[in-house]
Amino acid sequence: MIKAVLFDLGGTLHTSSTSPERDLWFCRRILDRMGDYGIHLDGGAELLVRRLPVNSEIYKHESEQSLRELPAAEIWSKYYLREYGLTAEELAPFAEELSFLYDYERPRVMRRPHLKETMEGLRAMGLRIGVISNIISRSVVRHFLAEYGIEELMDCVITSAETGIRKPSPEIFRIAEKTMDLKPEELAYVGDTISRDVIGTRRAGWACMIQIRNPSIAHRDVGLENAGWEPDYRIEDLAEIPAILKR
Repeated sequence: MIKAVLFDLGGTLHTSSTSPERDLWFCRRILDRMGDYGIHLDGGAELLVRRLPVNSEIYKHESEQSLRELPAAEIWSKYYLREYGLTAEELAPFAEELSFLYDYERPRVMRRPHLKETMEGLRAMGLRIGVISNIISRSVVRHFLAEYGIEELMDCVITSAETGIRKPSPEIFRIAEKTMDLKPEELAYVGDTISRDVIGTRRAGWACMIQIRNPSIAHRDVGLENAGWEPDYRIEDLAEIPAILKR
C-alpha cells in the first residue's frame, strides 16, 4: 500500500520559461551582486549572457553522466564562470547565494494550478508527502515551498545540492526512503522527465510513477520516448493525483 508520494520541483510543482531579455537582465543582476563582494568580471553582461548558457549545459551534461552534484563554489568556478579564472575559495563565501539567484530569479517561474489543494488533499487521505529535486541551490527548494504555502505539509525535502547525488541515481531515492522510514513498495513519485524521474523511480523500485506533461523539457528526453521507460500514469494536472492513488 502506498503511504507517501514525493514530487520533483522544477517542471512538476512549477513550470519555468525565459527569454533573451530576461537572460540579459539576470546576467546584470549576477554581475551587480558579485560587485557587492568586490569581484568584477570583464566583458559585462553582454559577454556573460553568451557564456553562461553554454557553460551551464556543459555542467548539466557532465553531472548527468556522473550523477553527482558538485558544491556550489565548484560549479561556479569550474563551469558557470570558468573563463574568468576565479577559484572556488574566492567564490565560496557567496556561491550559495549565486546558486539561489540562478534557480529563483533567472527563469520566470509559474506554480502549477491546484498545487496547494492537491497537497492538502493528499494529506487528508493520510498520505505523507515530500520532494526530491535536482538543483544547485541548497536553500531555494524550501523557499519555493514556503512561497507556495506548502512547506509545513512536507515530511522530507531531499536535494542533489545537499546530498551530492542526482536523479536518476537510485541512491537519492534510498535517502528519501531512509528519511521517511518507508519501503520502495510504499512510495510513489511524480515528475516530468523520463531521463531523471521515470528512470530514477524505476531503478529505485518504487511502487508508482506518475509523469506530468511538460512540453518545455521534451529536448531532455530525446531518444527515450520508446526506450522502454514508461510511467504508470501520465497526467496534465496535479489535481488528477489523489484519484489515481485512491485506486
